[in-house]
Amino acid sequence: MSALGTLPAQARVDLRPTPETIAAEAIAGLSRTPKTLPSKYFYDARGSALFEAITRQPEYYLTRVERALLRARTAEIAAAVGAHAHVVEYGSGSARKTALLLAGLHAPVAYTPIDISRTALLEGSARLARRFPHIEMLPVCADFTRAVALPAPARQAARTLVFFPGSTLGNFQHDEAIALLAAMRATMGAGGAALLGLDRVKDPALLEAAYNDAAGVTAAFTLNLLVRLNREIGSDFDLDGFRHRAVYVPDRERIETFLVSTRAQTVRVGGRRFAFAAGEAMAVEVSHKYTPARIRALAAAAGLRLAQAWHAPDEAYSLCLLEPLHG
Repeated sequence: MSALGTLPAQARVDLRPTPETIAAEAIAGLSRTPKTLPSKYFYDARGSALFEAITRQPEYYLTRVERALLRARTAEIAAAVGAHAHVVEYGSGSARKTALLLAGLHAPVAYTPIDISRTALLEGSARLARRFPHIEMLPVCADFTRAVALPAPARQAARTLVFFPGSTLGNFQHDEAIALLAAMRATMGAGGAALLGLDRVKDPALLEAAYNDAAGVTAAFTLNLLVRLNREIGSDFDLDGFRHRAVYVPDRERIETFLVSTRAQTVRVGGRRFAFAAGEAMAVEVSHKYTPARIRALAAAAGLRLAQAWHAPDEAYSLCLLEPLHG
């Protein structure tokens, strides 16, 4: 067992998906009409690094706005959460925003990052362990969209706080988002809470620019999904045969991201062959944007209530504290 503030040589729990699981999910998506691929597989080591680069692009406002909001409202958030929390972060990535939260909370006892990218998970945990030597680090390498048993901290926590920044909830379809929030409710327990960062509905031009940066970093990130599938499950996607496209769909209040086939071609995945027509768009990610009414409705459907919310200027972005409904 590791001492407080030190990092195990490997993730405390390692539940990375196997190549067989990845192949099965890729084949299932490619068998649909229209074709899809699961966005959770963006995040290998290179994908995580590319996403960090996306957050530094001038068009990508989400990370800057969320960090500024965390800095400005840390004291209020800490008062709402209370002392001695076990912080559990879904999709922790580099965990850079997490440092702001941990520094502002009152004596948190442990931090459990859950991420599918083992490299990003361990690097982020190591960085936080050096900065917060009195917080126990309990990294879990797993797909957080599935049930994960949390490691028990050495010191008893007063409550569990699930941290889910980056408006990552927006990457899930409506029913999936409700299921994830319900699983979050089970993880946090009756006395727990969840702090979610949620991007708000705004000018479509600003939204589309954020997902189509001029430097092409988001395009490289999207195409890296195919690089990973080629490497890990032996598929033969030709990267020159696909291009990135992201558009805002107003009636669905979301960005839809596609890989578009630039020509007629056939791709082999796990012993199956899939034909693509020229111009055929394969859906790889959605990014929902939220209104206050939609946030409350999603929470209620998962047995949660919106306890408090903190908003960026012009209400461009929100941090929402959700707690279980009682009675």
